[in-house]
Amino acid sequence: MAQSKTQFGYRRHADQDRTGADAAEHPVVVVGAGPVGLSLAIDLAQRGQSVVLLDDADRIGEGSRAICFSKRSLEYWDRLGVGGRMVDKGVVWSVGKIFHGASQLYQFNLLPEEGHKRPAFINLQQFYAEAYLVDRVQDLPAIDLRWRNNVVGLEQRNDHVVLMIETPDGLYRIHANYVVACDGARSSLRQMVGAEFSGQAFEDQFLIADVKMMAEFPTERWFWFDPPFHAGRSALLHKQPDDIWRIDLQLSPDADPAAEKRPENVRPRIARMLGHDKFEFEWISLYKFQCRRMEKFIHGRVVFAGDAAHQVSPFGARGANSGLEDAENLAWKLDRVLRKTSPQALLESYHTERSAAADENIRESTRSTDFMAPVSRQEARLRRAVLSLARETEFGKRMVNGGRLSVPSIYDSPLSTADCDAWRGGPRPGASMPDAPIAGGSTFLSDAFIKAGKRFTLLDFANGVAVDPPVGVGVIRIGGNNGYSDSAGLVGARYDAEPGTAYLLRPDGYVAARFRRPTRAALDAAVARAAGIN
Repeated sequence: MAQSKTQFGYRRHADQDRTGADAAEHPVVVVGAGPVGLSLAIDLAQRGQSVVLLDDADRIGEGSRAICFSKRSLEYWDRLGVGGRMVDKGVVWSVGKIFHGASQLYQFNLLPEEGHKRPAFINLQQFYAEAYLVDRVQDLPAIDLRWRNNVVGLEQRNDHVVLMIETPDGLYRIHANYVVACDGARSSLRQMVGAEFSGQAFEDQFLIADVKMMAEFPTERWFWFDPPFHAGRSALLHKQPDDIWRIDLQLSPDADPAAEKRPENVRPRIARMLGHDKFEFEWISLYKFQCRRMEKFIHGRVVFAGDAAHQVSPFGARGANSGLEDAENLAWKLDRVLRKTSPQALLESYHTERSAAADENIRESTRSTDFMAPVSRQEARLRRAVLSLARETEFGKRMVNGGRLSVPSIYDSPLSTADCDAWRGGPRPGASMPDAPIAGGSTFLSDAFIKAGKRFTLLDFANGVAVDPPVGVGVIRIGGNNGYSDSAGLVGARYDAEPGTAYLLRPDGYVAARFRRPTRAALDAAVARAAGIN
């Protein structure tokens, strides 16, 4: 079987020659160079922070692993300078189809409207995503990426963390103002701070096979309940770049993992599904999964993100995408705390917002798993009834759960200013900003947000009377003499805008407040609240 690997060499660092009280001091150390850790490091570096990024391996992954990246993740990666490369390589899709037996129950479109820069989803092997992120890291001198540096000890002090790091040349220490643990589901740092996961473990097993073949299937997500080629179970088919197709097959809980992974046993299963055996294996794996999270995402000066903080089933593409949302939520807050423009208490809002998002993802992921792999007779009867109803009724289709796909969370956050005006629509405080074309369709609102800088930004719909924004707040003006045009009318429609409407956007692109007629005092108060200052 072919594997895609990118290997990096270990290099000794000058920090390793410093001992005792002379140990090197760094503002931020990120542990784990997966998509979450790499993205967080890039985000912090682009904000002017120096970052040490440690990884205990010396290569980029084996097998495709995470493949489904959402519109929100792509918009975040645009801000990090890698979104275009991801989309250019990835397989773009928005349509999913659900089958029961040999018949299609229904299909859905995750992005039915026009006027967005990025698609609903792309499929892209994780090793490509990591390679593009590493390339971006190498463009940023503020990031010191150290391969084969394994954290083996952690000691919290009042104002910093001491890390003991193992390398091929032996042990050394460094000090960090903050440590961010992005070291995955088996996080060693989680064990070092004495934290546990709580949640549910599922016994059902699933076989993943990445196969290389030429096929005329459309670039859609196909999911089967009880397919004729895999009776009594479920199956999933996704296209990836390079003529690679991801196939997931549900197995029984008592299936022998070693036997099921043997290519000679996998091949007949895949051949029955495809109707031919003209394919080659790229990767075969078997997995069980858990839906669980840490009670607290912050332990002193150690912050947890991604799979190190929470785990979900792979159904719905909520794992990697939620981890990237962790990174974008944390980066601007940690940057402000390090600069002392916000109090350390601002970091608590990271836990508040992202733990609630984790609960939402776990809830949806558990519901999907219960429907796809019922463990009781009652759950199995319910599924049969829903699948039967779905053939005839619209409400039955809405009850079918083949993995509800990742969407950005809406934060019920202490950083948000509650609405005081009447709104018919638009993103409410705590919601992420929707994209729309501007300047005659030649650019997008998401582009203007990047141009405005990595800071609080006022989205202002001109009415001839401009309110001066608070100091340090960027401005995106729609309409007026110097503003962007909304010739398609989509910005105004998506933001329920009238002349004078204004949205205060956080540095991560979430709405902090909105006003029909803002005053300077109201804007000052909303910025202070969103920055954790009062």
